[in-house]
Amino acid sequence: MPPCNKYILRSKISEAKTRQLVRLFAIDLNASQVAQVTGLNRNTVNRIVTGIRERIAAVCEAESPVAGEVEVDESYFGARRVRGVRGRGARGKTIVFGLFKRQGRVYTEIVPDCSKATLQRIIRGRVDLESVIHSDGWRSYDGLVDLGYQKHFRVQHSENEFATEHCHINGIESFWGYAKTRLVRFRGLQKHTFDFHLKECEFRFNHRGEDLYQLVLKILRENPLS
Repeated sequence: MPPCNKYILRSKISEAKTRQLVRLFAIDLNASQVAQVTGLNRNTVNRIVTGIRERIAAVCEAESPVAGEVEVDESYFGARRVRGVRGRGARGKTIVFGLFKRQGRVYTEIVPDCSKATLQRIIRGRVDLESVIHSDGWRSYDGLVDLGYQKHFRVQHSENEFATEHCHINGIESFWGYAKTRLVRFRGLQKHTFDFHLKECEFRFNHRGEDLYQLVLKILRENPLS
C-alpha cells in the first residue's frame, strides 16, 4: 500500500514527487515542462495543477481588499482586435473587473458587462464605505457618492489625463499588464479554465516576493486534493 500523501488524498504519487511538482509550479513552468522534469504523465500533471489553481482561486476570494485607498478598473482579455468592433464591451473578449488596494492586493472578477449596476454591485460588496476610491471617468462609476462612498477621485483618460497628484489607477493597470503578459504564453485559454488562470495571476501578483512553494504547500495541507 503506498504511503499516505497529505497533499493529495488517495494518491499513488509520493509526497516527495508532489513537492517536486509544486516547486516547479511555483517557478512557473508549464504542464509539459513539469511532466518532463518529474517523469509524471502529462494528464496527471494537468489534473493536479488544475486542482492547485482551484485551491488558489478560493484563497484569492478570501483575500480580497475591503478598505483603504482602492483603485477600480476593468480590462479586456482575448484577441487584440475584433474586426469592426471597438470600445468597452468589445465582442469576443472576456471582461474582467479589478480592485486594487494600494500597498496591498488585487482582486479580480469576470463580469458580463461594464454596466453601472454590474460594477457598482461588486464595489459595494467588496469595498468598505470608508475607503477612498480612485477610478477613471467611465460613466459606470458615476454615483458612488450616492452609495455612501464620500471620497471618490477620478482621472479622465479620455482627456489624456492619467495622474493628478495622488489620483491615479497605476496599480491596477500594472496588474493588467502583468496578467496579459503572463497569459499570452498559453496561446489561448478555454473559457471554462480562464478564471482559474486569472486567479493564479492574481495570487502570484499578490504574493510576489514571498515563497510561493511554501505557500502552495500550506494551501494543500489545509485543503488537500482528492
